[in-house]
Amino acid sequence: MILDGNGRWAERRELDRTEGHRRGEHALWDVVDGGLDLGIEWLSTFVFSTENWRRPKAEVEFLIWFNRDILLSRREEAHAKGIRIRFLGRRGRPVPKEVLDTIAETEEMTRRNRRMTLCFCFNYGGRAEIVDAVREIAADVAAGSLDPARITEQTIRRHLYFPDMPDPDLVLRSSGEQRLSNFLLWESAYSELMFPRTLWPDFRRRHLFEAIARYQQRDRRFGGITDHDNAPS
Repeated sequence: MILDGNGRWAERRELDRTEGHRRGEHALWDVVDGGLDLGIEWLSTFVFSTENWRRPKAEVEFLIWFNRDILLSRREEAHAKGIRIRFLGRRGRPVPKEVLDTIAETEEMTRRNRRMTLCFCFNYGGRAEIVDAVREIAADVAAGSLDPARITEQTIRRHLYFPDMPDPDLVLRSSGEQRLSNFLLWESAYSELMFPRTLWPDFRRRHLFEAIARYQQRDRRFGGITDHDNAPS
């Protein structure tokens, strides 16, 4: 899920953009609870991109520390519900050490949970993930431990941030903007895409339910054909 529309939601109400992000927290956890009700085992959310550093300094500072505050206030609840929390993205500067420490503590606290894996894509970019994977592969080639002729799609997958994360069945972006904005580019090659117009602070579990109902009506081919395509006319 790409959690889009927080700033516009606030601006339409003549509020500071940060208020939109605050309201978005309530939307997130309502959707997470809805996902638990449905038995969704993996839910990935785009909360801070590698491009978001270009935003005004005050908004960037707010987002960085706000994400840490969310962890501190919500991780016990998430842990009690059986949620494993993971973070996808580049770790290190310019993310403050205190934030990185909180991320590591939260991941360790929840690592044995399996009811749902909730992935926060934080300081994340799809292109950055692919670049980092290619760097590791290049290092293996340079070290002589990998033959370039034997590089496959699976080789690249093994070097992604979390190789065990399944490809998303559905990528949903709130607010009606119809683009991926550098989100899970490798993983979403065959994902179904939806762009509901609801701004993220107004998003609730019922919107998730509606999206999944529409998803269930789609015919996923993965480049092939289905029995329906072969049916006599």
